Amino acid sequence: MIPRHVVVFARQPRFGTVKTRLAADIGPGAALAFYRRTLANLLKRLGQDARWTTWLAVTPSSAARRRQPWQAGLPVMAQADGNLGDRMAAAFHAVPPGPAVVVGSDIPDLRPAHVAAAFRLLDDNDAVFGPTPDGGYYLIGLRPERRAGPLFENVRWSTRHALADTRRSLPRGCRIAHTQELMDIDTGDDFARWRRRSIDG
Repeated sequence: MIPRHVVVFARQPRFGTVKTRLAADIGPGAALAFYRRTLANLLKRLGQDARWTTWLAVTPSSAARRRQPWQAGLPVMAQADGNLGDRMAAAFHAVPPGPAVVVGSDIPDLRPAHVAAAFRLLDDNDAVFGPTPDGGYYLIGLRPERRAGPLFENVRWSTRHALADTRRSLPRGCRIAHTQELMDIDTGDDFARWRRRSIDG
């Protein structure tokens, strides 16, 4: 089977440093508890799946130098310097050959089925995105030949243009697919909507 790689982008779960926009609305303690729970559940679900190798790309870089329980025993790399695009490009270039997917760590509904669907789409496409309602994306996957060279140029990160800009930054003729839209939890309103939907569901 062709080796497949999943890279989870994560921040060391420390008080006052994670989900700061969410913390402004619900408090830093509640934001930290949400992030710790979401990250732990995600690493357990993805890390135990034999269909791919799960990597953890962490910030700050000091969190990659000493093994910590929250890293769930996964192979760990430090995130590179620069903006989100610089850091994701470095992660795509760092993992071994094969199709690769990068995912965020603040998507509580993300499941292995979403990652598996992304890899299936990469059988017939060069790139795949998992969109979020705010114009961004929680997942990007690239075929091996698309991982080489410049990536993520002229993207307006943390705006409603992030997905559209990233699509435009890919080479002309690149075949692009989208998988299921999921919520990322950035604000108190996001958190409240997600909780209501989880309760109702």
